Amino acid sequence: MRPFPLALALAAAVLALAGCSKSAPKSAAPAPAVLRVGNGAEPQDLDPQVMTAFTDQNIALALFEGLCALDEKTSAPVPGAAERWEASADGLTWTFHLRAGLKWSDGTPLTAADFIASWRRALSPRLAAEYSYLLFPLRNAEAIANGKADPATLGAAAVDERTLRLTLERATPYLPALTANPVWFPVPPAVLEKFGATAARGTAWTRPGNLVGNGPFILKTWQPNARVEVGRNPHYWDAAAVRLDGIVFFPTENMDVDERAFRAGQVDVTNELPLAKVDTYRRTAPGSLRLDPFLETFFLRFNTTRPPLDDPRVRRALSLAIDREQLSRTLLRGTRAPAPHYTPPDCAGYTATARVPHDVAQAQALLAAAGFPAGKGFPVLDVQIKNDELHAKTLEAIQAMWARDLGVRVTLSPMEQKTWVANQQALAYAISSARWVGDFVDPVTFLDMFVGGGSNNWTGWADRDYDAAIAAAAAEAAPAARYGRFQQAEARLLEAAPIAPVFFGVRAYLINPAVRGWEPALLGFHRYKGFTSPRPDGTVRPCESSRFPSPSPSPPPPSRRRSAPPRRCASCACSPAGATPARSSASRSISPAGRTPAARSSCARSRPRAAATISSSARTTTVRRARSASGWRS
Repeated sequence: MRPFPLALALAAAVLALAGCSKSAPKSAAPAPAVLRVGNGAEPQDLDPQVMTAFTDQNIALALFEGLCALDEKTSAPVPGAAERWEASADGLTWTFHLRAGLKWSDGTPLTAADFIASWRRALSPRLAAEYSYLLFPLRNAEAIANGKADPATLGAAAVDERTLRLTLERATPYLPALTANPVWFPVPPAVLEKFGATAARGTAWTRPGNLVGNGPFILKTWQPNARVEVGRNPHYWDAAAVRLDGIVFFPTENMDVDERAFRAGQVDVTNELPLAKVDTYRRTAPGSLRLDPFLETFFLRFNTTRPPLDDPRVRRALSLAIDREQLSRTLLRGTRAPAPHYTPPDCAGYTATARVPHDVAQAQALLAAAGFPAGKGFPVLDVQIKNDELHAKTLEAIQAMWARDLGVRVTLSPMEQKTWVANQQALAYAISSARWVGDFVDPVTFLDMFVGGGSNNWTGWADRDYDAAIAAAAAEAAPAARYGRFQQAEARLLEAAPIAPVFFGVRAYLINPAVRGWEPALLGFHRYKGFTSPRPDGTVRPCESSRFPSPSPSPPPPSRRRSAPPRRCASCACSPAGATPARSSASRSISPAGRTPAARSSCARSRPRAAATISSSARTTTVRRARSASGWRS
């Protein structure tokens, strides 16, 4: 992927005025406030009901909004398109009240009936949405998705244009959080019909000029492998609270390219940070480094339909031979905790008791019992990985462990995200790296994905005992009993080993210190409308928006420091540590929300906290603790 040749040309223009200047005319119109985000991958689709990647959802949250949204700080559901809701005493009937005057981005009314039509579409067997199961709490939803019930029987009714009454199959206390997920988002029925997208994927309705949403922004540009740009939606119900004029998402899969773009002032928030750069930023630019708690598990998928991976002893042996503690301590530089189980710890109070230890002797014994003593006769398997540093280095280390301790040889095949995901979906792999990000904070979002025949169970594995435990958990009303069922399911998952958990997530990334309001988010998602600038009047000095520290591995020699003193702004004493942008009359892109005056008399320095801890609901989660939620691939 080459996302940056065009982006570099763009950045040269938008950075041209990044230096401080007193000479700019005071009457000049303020520059647009545009946030530039490294997003990690080219979107598979911008249709919220069929998207499956975490990086795609980042964009969807700018274009669409569900009945509820998730608060960045707490991960709790907050009002979105619905201003309030209530549930019956038995938890089987929920009533959501839409805000008055809701509109689509084309200015047409958005009604309760539009939500129902959208949910019926998401459950259509022809559309085959992977995340349709998040709608299964609705009465008859699962039967509709399986083609066994009429869509008209869905447990959702429009009492009037602003009132939705939902009838459930079973009590689902986390229902409001579910409605914050893309498969629950409304999509415009008239637009879908126009482009033949009512029950079809990959149509033109998601292209600029065609896409109609209900979020704070509208789609302006989608240049494949280059950028996705969104601008303000004037018809959004809370448009007055949106501080940004636009966002540019760069689909940069290469972390090193993303990091260099940050230092050059071309992006304001990176997707991830190369492992080799973490210690350098800790030492030289801690104000730009973020290590945020993240409800994620990195793991390996095994295709259980392919020999010899159809033998659970082989899969278990491969999992036991992974030294997770060593990976965390050395390769990952302590940024991510080892994962001896699948669901991240303290997930809404749930922590798995079952464990996968590092036990080479047991792994060798299992492999021998399966007919491969010391790896003799074991075929060379291919491991498909996403083409980025984290996947590559992690699997290189595991590759070495398997060769050294088991005599098992594997090859590594890096590929771009679209191909990597498609191969997992089609079971066109032997072993694959994988990452799963929670949709909301509950263990079900990690564990229900491996039920037999599940749309996100890309292992080919099915187990009656596991499925029975998940089904029993869904029927339990008492939290303790419910979590007990999850313990049974997770123990069976680790024993049968269709997957091998490796480490729990942390979001390690860079952010321009001038960007304000970007809170650590347990689920990794932001709504893009609450960002504020460093100054109360909503302004940012150009020098602040361009201060990108240069993470040199070591300080330059003294003679060099004396001969190259740092450049200072004309109007203040701040000293940018990175390269000085050129000046020009071209307009500039401002990273934080707010507008930039031509010059100010003082420079306010600010640093966001390094996110050592974050409060999630009623508990505190540290950097090395991971959170859990429903699930998005990242």
